[in-house]
Amino acid sequence: MFRLLRTIILVMFAFVAGMLFEREGQQGVCESGGGLWIENICVGPEFK
Repeated sequence: MFRLLRTIILVMFAFVAGMLFEREGQQGVCESGGGLWIENICVGPEFK
């Protein structure tokens, strides 16, 4: 039973780490393209 619980916890940790990593990547792409990152939304350069 402990192995199952440990596996679930490790999978949840990996999922959260992946989400944070992907969000950081999206922010970098947005800023390098001239956009503005506001509250997890990329606002294009035409709206600045």
